[in-house]
Amino acid sequence: MTKMRKIFIALTIMMPAALFAGNPDRAGEAGASELLINPWAQSSGWYGLNISSVRGVEAPNVNVAGMSFLDGSQLEFSRTEWLVGTDISINTFGFTQKVGDGAIGLTLTSMDLGEIEVTTTENPDGTGAFYKPRFSNLGLSYSRKFADYLSGGLTVRVISESISDVKALGVAMDIGIQYITGSDAHPEQIKMGITLRNVGTPMKFSGDGLSFRGLVPSGDYSMTQDFRSETFELPSLLAIGGSYDFYFGLAHRLTMVGNFTSNSFYKDQFGAGLEYALKVKNTEMFMVRGAYRYEAGITSDIDRTSASTGIAAGVTFQYPIDELGQNLVALNYSYRTSYQYEGSHCFGLRLSF
Repeated sequence: MTKMRKIFIALTIMMPAALFAGNPDRAGEAGASELLINPWAQSSGWYGLNISSVRGVEAPNVNVAGMSFLDGSQLEFSRTEWLVGTDISINTFGFTQKVGDGAIGLTLTSMDLGEIEVTTTENPDGTGAFYKPRFSNLGLSYSRKFADYLSGGLTVRVISESISDVKALGVAMDIGIQYITGSDAHPEQIKMGITLRNVGTPMKFSGDGLSFRGLVPSGDYSMTQDFRSETFELPSLLAIGGSYDFYFGLAHRLTMVGNFTSNSFYKDQFGAGLEYALKVKNTEMFMVRGAYRYEAGITSDIDRTSASTGIAAGVTFQYPIDELGQNLVALNYSYRTSYQYEGSHCFGLRLSF
């Protein structure tokens, strides 16, 4: 057994001891919860449970180690209509480039929460003015193969949350490992993955919006004073998962995935999913997938603490634009069910070249 295989097995054995560290009672202490939303149309079709098998440009938001299994370059844009009825949308752009035995990637995610009317103590029904909250993050990723069967990666992400006169900045880090094995006929049939995400600096809001004019206690004049803003932690999580590919002839593939996620500030989650792929002329042109992600109380209207009801599904149409099938264009769509809202729709366009 090689040294790298021993390291991976050791990590897999030790991880479960830390997996049950989730503490939902601390949910109010975390911020930047938008980091928990998967903004990509393909991987969100099974809730990002494919941490062991994700590849290419979507890997930095699922398991960054999957970037290094990419051959060439990928460019993708996705748009999510989040919890339809809330007028919240998410735009995401990503680029990944193969470099030697590894890959580098850049992702930019921006959340549009629409316009909110300004209210004051004197005008609780609104002043007629509006402001737009802006949540965004920029990630730079690097992934590298240590062997044909093992890869690891790192993402550094800058997070920004702001309105017109208040803002907060933070830095988060993701790390991930993927391990693959299988038979001679299918050397990538079995995959395993581990990822630790959203570990970083506490964030704190500051700006003119937290200041006011007040009287000095020992004088008869006023001066500008600031409210103290409490710091908040990032929603870190640890996930471990695996996948197995079933092959039926040369044209059909069925992949089964399983996943466990331990959230530091939210409930732990279990999930499983399936994906069917149809290959035509050495290219998987059609894929359909679905998944269910469970957490305590998700089936109860009383105990549920998330808008999600746990079901996700998606489809991919992929077509080669050259005779060799090396350049591909893919259309992705996913749908995630939700409680009270009309679910979340995500559309994506990806170019591989």
